[in-house]
Formats: sequence, structure tokens, C-alpha cells
Amino acid sequence: MIGYETLDDPRADPIAVRRSLADIVRLNAVFGGTRAVVEALDPYLKQAGARWTLLDVGAGSGDIARAAVRVARRRGIDIMPVGIDLNRTAAQEARAGGMSMIVADGSRLPLGPGSVDIVVASQVLHHLPRAVAIRWIAGFDRLARRAVVLADLRRSRVAMAGVWLASFPLALNRATRRDAVVSLRRGYTPGEFNAMLREAGVSAVARCRPGFRIVAAWETAAISRQPSAKPSPLTADS
Repeated sequence: MIGYETLDDPRADPIAVRRSLADIVRLNAVFGGTRAVVEALDPYLKQAGARWTLLDVGAGSGDIARAAVRVARRRGIDIMPVGIDLNRTAAQEARAGGMSMIVADGSRLPLGPGSVDIVVASQVLHHLPRAVAIRWIAGFDRLARRAVVLADLRRSRVAMAGVWLASFPLALNRATRRDAVVSLRRGYTPGEFNAMLREAGVSAVARCRPGFRIVAAWETAAISRQPSAKPSPLTADS
């Protein structure tokens, strides 16, 4: 792995984690991280009046999942978001925002195939070794009944310089400034992301989005096999 980020360590200082999460929410809003996910998810939001489950892997403080809930509501779909994060401080922050959380490792998700409607993973894969990221992608495809949305960063020297300079007027803390650059160094080219999708057995194609984002979204095979499947209960807040 390239470099080190505060959120790489599930035992990181809680104060540092809270500061980092607050800065990430701001960066997602300013540089399109939230928009990239909800726009990719929007085409799959069908069946008004339905109640769906959404699993946000590496949920952080839950800002992405809450944005997805708002978009789904405009489509007449009631989404129950549940987040998974290995960091207990992040789970506490998400719960404080009203989100159910499971403290767990994404490599050992306590959920079976087809147990949720939608899986979202935003800016998570770049924290993992490549082989692990591929296993996670394949696992997400099995886990979701309806759709998967993956979003990450597109590697770019321009973006690295830009986020460093922007961190000063945005009043980001010093650790976030460093972490943001490391995140972009760990990011992907479209070709790299597509190769990971292929190796995971997924036919989706990664697309570049504004703010040096890269997104892949697809409808899972489970929805064609079980078009009327209802969400199964999730055990959250553990």
C-alpha cells in the first residue's frame, strides 16, 4: 500500500478520526464525492412505494448514505440505510446522525448473499490491497439484490496539487491535507478500475466523474432472478 491515512487504523485517536470525518464530509460536498454516488444510484431507483435496504461499506460518518436516502425519497422509495465500518469512532458518529451501524471488517461481512437491496462503497477500495479489493467487489455483487455503486478517486497529479491548495481556504486540518494527497496517490485510472471489475466477474464499466472521481454501478444478477424479493432484516447497531 502507498502511504498511510488516519482512517487506515481502526484504533486511531478518536479526536483525529472525528476531525478527519468532518473534513471528508466537506470534501465530498465540495469536490463531488456525494454527487457521484447519488447520480450513479439514481437510475436504479425504481418501484415507487417500495422499502429497500442500503448497505454502506466503510460508511464513515454516514453522509453518503443519508444523501442516498434523500434521493430515493424523491423517487417514492423508502430506504433503510445500514453502515459498516471497522472504526468504532466512525460508527459512533454515524449513529449520532441517526444511522444504524455494524462494526465489522468488510472482508467478513456478517450478511449472506442477496441480503440487502443496494450496496454502496465510496472511497473505500483504495484503502485495500488490490487482491482484497477485487474480493470485496465480487462479494458486493453477491450481497446486493438490486444494484451496487462503487466510487473512488481517479489518480491525478493535478488533483493532488489542487486538493493541497484547496485545503487552506477550506480550513482542513493538517492530517486531512496529508491524507487527501495520499488518497489520490492510491487512486485508480479507468483502466485499472475496469481490470479489477473484470477480475471480480463484474461486467460494469468505470466512468470518470467531475472532481477526479471514478464510478462503477451495475444491476446485480439477483434482481433478475428475484424481481419481487423483499428486504430481509438486518442486525444493526452491533
